[in-house]
Amino acid sequence: MANTKPRIRVPSNNVPTSDSFVNFAARLGWGADNQFSASRYAFHFVSRNRLQLEAMYRTSWIVGLAVDVVAEDMTREGIEISAGLEPDDMDRLNAALKTLRIWQSINETIKWSRLYGGSIAVLLIDGQKVSTPLRLDTISKGQFKGLTVLDRWQLQPTLNKLVTEYGPDMGSPVFYDVVNGAPALQNQHIHYTRVIRLDGVMLPWSQQITENGWGQSVIERLHDRLISFDSASQGSSQLVYKAHLRTYSVEGLRDIIASGGKAFEGLLKQIEMIRMMQSNEGLTLMDAKDKFEAHQYSFSGLSDLLLQFGQQLSGALQIPLVRLFGQSPAGLNSTGDSDIRNYYDHIAAQQEARLQRPFELLLNVLHRSVFGKEPEKDFSFKFAPLWQMSDKERSEIATNTTNAVIAAQDSGTISRKTALMELRQSSQVTGVFSNISEDDINSAEEDPPEPSELPPPSLDEDDPEPGADDKDD
Repeated sequence: MANTKPRIRVPSNNVPTSDSFVNFAARLGWGADNQFSASRYAFHFVSRNRLQLEAMYRTSWIVGLAVDVVAEDMTREGIEISAGLEPDDMDRLNAALKTLRIWQSINETIKWSRLYGGSIAVLLIDGQKVSTPLRLDTISKGQFKGLTVLDRWQLQPTLNKLVTEYGPDMGSPVFYDVVNGAPALQNQHIHYTRVIRLDGVMLPWSQQITENGWGQSVIERLHDRLISFDSASQGSSQLVYKAHLRTYSVEGLRDIIASGGKAFEGLLKQIEMIRMMQSNEGLTLMDAKDKFEAHQYSFSGLSDLLLQFGQQLSGALQIPLVRLFGQSPAGLNSTGDSDIRNYYDHIAAQQEARLQRPFELLLNVLHRSVFGKEPEKDFSFKFAPLWQMSDKERSEIATNTTNAVIAAQDSGTISRKTALMELRQSSQVTGVFSNISEDDINSAEEDPPEPSELPPPSLDEDDPEPGADDKDD
């Protein structure tokens, strides 16, 4: 008898299931013929309306902060060169960054990318055409002249000609054509290798095409929350004018106004007299049948409402209240330090993601222009932290680090050369021992050893053995 496998019975009719809760009798849930089901998200392309964005940036202080704060924080503390340069050369490179206004240009590039959705900074190298690919080996001393910033409305990317070589630039426009009304490089054909490009909010490719290859403005996502906040603020300010209303009830007022003449003139004189005599020590005179009332408006709850709208803006921009509004968060022992630290960590992540690669190119070009040669292989840098320690904290860390290094050297764990290298590396945090040069470190190998490390004296054959005199005695 053949073995028969158990049959699995499959129902003939398929029953659809859903993850959401729906109660059609009570009209609860999505698709239950209620107002909630009528909610939709629609496209509201604020990024395309350049004039509106510029009007918002010029007239709204929140929009100004939304655009400026992140850009200023990303460029505020600069960079720290961790290896590859002597202290004097570091000073020369930092001086060149200031002289060529590099930080101001990067700041503007970030700002206009956040406002418009995209912006570029063009490397200006004397004697080289911007339409040709960048060749680093041809840059000589004094050839780099700085950056010029162009926003997306001053450029036309060549979307019909994209980078096809494998690499991080694959899919980007090969050229950027500058429009006739641009402040610089008019009608120029700029090659992508000479460009530092920053986008606002990154978009999927299908939406990038609708924005001419760029991202979108950071204002677009918070536009509805911004209108809510400004409406609540303006409404609250107008309530101030109606905070104290006075009403005066007059019997037969319609008849007096309709009849006019002396009756109406007498009414106006009476009201004028009441208005003039109403003061701290004045009296209000009126007919026994008239009624005078004062109405005062209560502003309770408005502050909480405005705070909630402000928190929504803060969350949309990922900027804490203490940085955006200058207001510490409410709560027991709440200072806002934790919010600021988290925000600074977010800024550091943005610097690594958006500025690390552009600055590698920028510093390579600047190094060749300042020193006339390419950077050393160990040349490296990092963005300076935004959270700065106090002088007391720096002093304590410097003291502890110095004591630890000296103790390790005295015990023979590390050499004097390694100790000097450790002390110079700690200067990035403490600011102490930053003037230790490579010559100081290299010369430490030629220094005589410490007394504890001196070899024992050798005994010549003619010298008496130790203790010989004692034996004779």
